[in-house]
Amino acid sequence: MHDSHERGLKALEARGRLRALSPRRGIDFSSNDYLGLAASGALNGAIEQAIARGVPMGAGGSRLLRGNDPEHEALEADAARHFGGETALYFASGFMANYAVFSTLPQRGDLIVYDALIHASAHDGMRASKAEAQSAAHNDAQSFDDAITTWRAGGGTGQIWIALESLYSMEGDFAPIEALAQVAAKHDAMLVIDEAHASGVYGEAGRGLAESLEGQPNVLTLHTCGKALGVMGALLVMPKVLRDYMVNRSRPFIYATAPSPLMAAAVRASIALNTHEPQRRETLHARITLANERLAALCGMTGSGSQIIPVIVGTDARATALAATLQAKGFDVRAVRPPTVPEGTARLRISITINASDDDVRSLFAALAGELERLAA
Repeated sequence: MHDSHERGLKALEARGRLRALSPRRGIDFSSNDYLGLAASGALNGAIEQAIARGVPMGAGGSRLLRGNDPEHEALEADAARHFGGETALYFASGFMANYAVFSTLPQRGDLIVYDALIHASAHDGMRASKAEAQSAAHNDAQSFDDAITTWRAGGGTGQIWIALESLYSMEGDFAPIEALAQVAAKHDAMLVIDEAHASGVYGEAGRGLAESLEGQPNVLTLHTCGKALGVMGALLVMPKVLRDYMVNRSRPFIYATAPSPLMAAAVRASIALNTHEPQRRETLHARITLANERLAALCGMTGSGSQIIPVIVGTDARATALAATLQAKGFDVRAVRPPTVPEGTARLRISITINASDDDVRSLFAALAGELERLAA
């Protein structure tokens, strides 16, 4: 009955790409818990207080039935104020929020121009969309402009949607947001900015890299809550008309049980922490600087400059072997292979968080340098 599945798994194994779940162990150099909030006493205390005031764990239904809890609405109001948008809408995951945006808002006859390295969730949403979708070269504003100009010249008349991440999850590099905002203004385009890895880490009070654009009528941002904010879910910050359209037409919103009200309360607490306690962010940025400096000094490689540092080693086997060796030394570093990244660019994805100390960072890059030297010998 399952022969085709068995063959598929064996083919993955033969190529060195078979995935398996593994437990957490060693010093954290792989999570997205950049501010160390996921297991923090501050958020644990906020959840205890929410339980004490009667916030339920489950919503019990979709938001359009009985699942619309006051905590959802309070979170959305807080998020809109914090990030600077007109309104916000809370989803249970960043993947689902991205899927909902691209499968719902662009219409038949529209064009979505997206960065070549955008999240898989955006790709899945675009596949479900009635709009046309076209890739642009990574972080190349001129490529976006050219794609739009060519489409218009060919008779395209619909709305343009420009899709990007502000900080890319596997490259660790920053988008040219201002240049893309200029392209959007030139073509009267909507700008969809995924702030997944920037929310909580960059901008005033962790508002993200696109904070100067928030609230503009052609801007929609996605802020995930399960990375630097330490909880779960995602917030879409956008004009009210788009929120109302999502509530009425987005199948992932309409037909899903609402996110946990308790998690909504915890996200509210995390946003407040980001506003009033900048020291976690300050510690993280100092550690990011140290890590990028150690990579350059010990490994002779140029870092990304962000908390996501890719060490590209080429082959799948080399990446997995290098990760296994570092894990055996007590560092939780994971290999990332195609199709998550392009062919020939298998890598270690080193994530800098405040869960690892300065000494841990120094030790990791010393160990990495030794292993790279050994492999090169």
